[in-house]
Amino acid sequence: MTAAIGILGTGAYLPKQEVDNDEVAAMVPDVTPERIEHKTQIRSRRYAAPDEATSDLAAAAARLALADAGLAAEDVDYILLATSTGDSPQPPTSCRLQSLVGARRAACVDVNAVCAGFVYALGMARALLALQPGSTALVVGADIYSRILDYRDRSTAILFGDGAGAVVLGAVPAGRGIIDIGLASRGEAMDLIRVEAGGSRIPPSVESVESGGHYFRMQGRGVSEFVMANVPPMIAALLERNGATLADIRHFVPHQANGVLLTELVSRCGLDGARTHRTLAEYGNIGGASVPVALDAAARSGTLNDGDLVLLAGFGGGMSMGAGLLRWSAPVLEASR
Repeated sequence: MTAAIGILGTGAYLPKQEVDNDEVAAMVPDVTPERIEHKTQIRSRRYAAPDEATSDLAAAAARLALADAGLAAEDVDYILLATSTGDSPQPPTSCRLQSLVGARRAACVDVNAVCAGFVYALGMARALLALQPGSTALVVGADIYSRILDYRDRSTAILFGDGAGAVVLGAVPAGRGIIDIGLASRGEAMDLIRVEAGGSRIPPSVESVESGGHYFRMQGRGVSEFVMANVPPMIAALLERNGATLADIRHFVPHQANGVLLTELVSRCGLDGARTHRTLAEYGNIGGASVPVALDAAARSGTLNDGDLVLLAGFGGGMSMGAGLLRWSAPVLEASR
């Protein structure tokens, strides 16, 4: 029988600089602070300091997760870093993270499924640990979107912030841990979210910079329609194949895309009876970090009880979707929180 694999500890890091809606409205044309909050339910977000890169945010969150799990960095077997804003095209940002935290013997890989990346990385890490019983993994979601926003584009510039969240995965008691993870991609919708330049199709050039090709672009209405059409059926299928019902779900931890979208998604999924954990009012949309940051906030608030059924959901560029079902296992150092 395959050993149960679950979360041993969590951690999150948000940069110190708080940027409220007044500051964003001063940078972005044709918006007011009140309109930003009305349209998104976001009141503030965090921006990384000039000397902070994605790996720095990831390392800070990772250290907290390792401490929470009571695990030394040297004992980590795998590092999976979910990011779409890595430090550079090469080397992998996960390898920089490895060096920063001192996880010298870990195998490292970056996972780019944009805002679904953390759930993808969680599924991949679970599969690796199942192949090597007794091993452990550090799974991190980290993004710095403030560096790729076009502040002339009010549809995106008002939404995003920077941050990192992390979990440590390892063996947990039988009947606890990750039950199942469902992943899906819809490449035909890939143009809904994109950064067009900087790769092999449109290499960096004076022209690509001048045309704004390196900025993040998103078709907001198209994304919302995609999420509503595709995420609820995916969640329903995940629950059905595991013999779970909507009433069984105690906690819902979704990608923090937009507050209005989240409210509609909860209703469409039939998850009104679950506690939906939200961090976007304070932190905005932090890409691949959204799910682990919200999960860490939930864990540290004391609302996740041993045995609770928790549903995770990520969705983003690609278009990519991931949903995870887990039965919460009280972390090793729960009493010290």
